[in-house]
Amino acid sequence: MVLQCHVSRRSEMASKLTPKLFSWLILPTLLLIFLYSLSLPLYAPTSPKPKIPISPSCNLFKGKWVSDPNRRPIYDESCPFHRNAWNCLRNQRENMGRINSWKWMPDKCDLTRIDPVGFLGSMRNKNIGFVGDSLNENFLISFLCTLRVADSSAKKWKRKGAWRGAYFPKFNVTVGYHRAVLLAKYEWQPKQLDDSNQDGLKGRYRVDVDIPADDWAHIGAFYNVLVFNTGHWWGFDKFPKETPLVFYKAGQLIQPPLEMFDGLKVVLENMIAFIEKELPEETLKFWRLQSPRHFQGGDWNQNGSCTVDGPLDELQLDLWFDPRYNGVNKEARQLNHLIEEVLKGTTIRSLDLTHLSEFRADAHPAIWLGKKDAVSVWGQDCMHWCLPGVPDTWVDILAQLITPHILETG
Repeated sequence: MVLQCHVSRRSEMASKLTPKLFSWLILPTLLLIFLYSLSLPLYAPTSPKPKIPISPSCNLFKGKWVSDPNRRPIYDESCPFHRNAWNCLRNQRENMGRINSWKWMPDKCDLTRIDPVGFLGSMRNKNIGFVGDSLNENFLISFLCTLRVADSSAKKWKRKGAWRGAYFPKFNVTVGYHRAVLLAKYEWQPKQLDDSNQDGLKGRYRVDVDIPADDWAHIGAFYNVLVFNTGHWWGFDKFPKETPLVFYKAGQLIQPPLEMFDGLKVVLENMIAFIEKELPEETLKFWRLQSPRHFQGGDWNQNGSCTVDGPLDELQLDLWFDPRYNGVNKEARQLNHLIEEVLKGTTIRSLDLTHLSEFRADAHPAIWLGKKDAVSVWGQDCMHWCLPGVPDTWVDILAQLITPHILETG
């Protein structure tokens, strides 16, 4: 009886102590877990080692967008490499959560989301360059903000003639952008006395079709990977009849004078020939095809709009982009056809991001440009892309194409 009472008393004491011990042990543990979670980035890399990507037979450029409510951007508005007009989170663009909840699914394979740590690890002591117009800059900023997740000590970089870029010291990797909107060298020539019979002419832009722009002519030895583009400036909105392009080769005016589209073809032929001849053979070279615009009701300077709620259906794409329907966005496919013809037989890989981007009429900055009077001055931006946004998928694709080459060549 005494023993039973003693045991009962011990059990009673233990039952009273257990909740206190539980509180002392569990609550501090939960607090530590909570504090640790605050230090984690928006996206945690799944593996420090790069994976061997998909087989060469997989086409990453054909597929569909599927909704993934759990998908989150890798970076946010605080990335120091943002350009204000494209920082749609900071500019409080509507539906940013929905814009970034769509995942690109290729038809017959998977697109792996980039692991910034693993990718930079595979690129250690190597450099990546972008050459072209502001759509390649849009691409670059997505890339820089993504990679910064792996190296918060990344610093802005503008050497080697670059317009902008970043250096990632933990991996000794540089990613730079060289602005060259036509790729070829061009310069302004004021109106001459013998032009007096040409009404409205203010002057010309001389394009030397066989001379690359100084911004990128001497960068070949520095970069291990290069991504080129041009096309968005080849239009009469940029070079109207009052300030036209005129084309020279070997220092002589090309006769008869070339129209703009023919001039673009000659520039492409000469710039691609320069790349093939002058850049190191081991450099991995890509040519990014056109980024489609999504203007409705007019062009950028004619009250065009793109406040669309979601991606287009596949059946809508031809109505928006097929040249047969003569819409305001038809030039992307026209230019792609020309570029792909000139690229045939070269070592430059086509980076066809056009089709997957055609769906995403919902993902442009539109009226959310960060400055009060920007829309009244420039119109809506239905050409560039919100960041974070569609260019993050471009980054995933580019990383998946680069990685096997780097792993193979070391």
